[in-house]
Amino acid sequence: MAYDPTSYGGAARHYRPGRPPYAPDLEAVLAREAGLDGTGRLLDVGCGPGILTVRLAPLFSEAVGLEPDPDMLVEGRRVAEAKGLDLGWVRAVAEELPEAAPGPYRMITFGQSFYWTDQLVVAERVYDLLEPGGTLALIGHAADGRTRPPNPGSPPIPHDELEALVRNYLGPERRLGQGTTPAPGTHRFEDVLVRTRFGAPRTIFVPGIPDLRRDIESVLSGYFSLSFSAPHLFGDRVDDFAREVRELLAGHSPDGLFWDWPGDTQVVLARKPSKAH
Repeated sequence: MAYDPTSYGGAARHYRPGRPPYAPDLEAVLAREAGLDGTGRLLDVGCGPGILTVRLAPLFSEAVGLEPDPDMLVEGRRVAEAKGLDLGWVRAVAEELPEAAPGPYRMITFGQSFYWTDQLVVAERVYDLLEPGGTLALIGHAADGRTRPPNPGSPPIPHDELEALVRNYLGPERRLGQGTTPAPGTHRFEDVLVRTRFGAPRTIFVPGIPDLRRDIESVLSGYFSLSFSAPHLFGDRVDDFAREVRELLAGHSPDGLFWDWPGDTQVVLARKPSKAH
């Protein structure tokens, strides 16, 4: 789908406080599965504000985040510099590879961003960018079919009511930049990759955080970090929306804390052969 530069207007500062983190053991699992040893290069495609880029950078000698939204890149640089990390940042869409960020790379990651790309085309370009034996990793949250942990004592986030509030402000169709969100496809990423030179990938699950709690401001930021409820969509009613979200959430939790279980972290792994066939 064509990139709309307004898709995440105003969302960059809400990503880190609003998006639930990936599994704590993600780094260890990727290192084991892909044989990472602190050398080689990482390319994180559609990196947003660098959440994965910053987390995974210590596993490599060099890490690059690629992202078309300039505000996201500013936020990524800010966090990386605060952590003393010297990372590369490239403003581009995935379809501009390989020219935008020439390889080779030991690992190329997509953190919930592969969906937004021309998947077959991008997967083939990623294959060419990887060094022999390199790995593609598609990373996201997976709740369907995963064992739901017991509630640790805080109410769950009332997503149905919050999404109804979004519709009250923005209408029945999910917005995306200047248009609407396309209907989700029925295919899985595995079905795409098996049609490429990668062949059949492997999917693994890394246990998520079972007792993750988030406060009202974090839940609000979570919605502002989503394309269908990004701040720019509300125009001059953004403060009214924020006030109603806070009131709704306060009515559900006396202490303002909510349990969030987005699922386990799903990793779809595809390996480029060590030697050309």
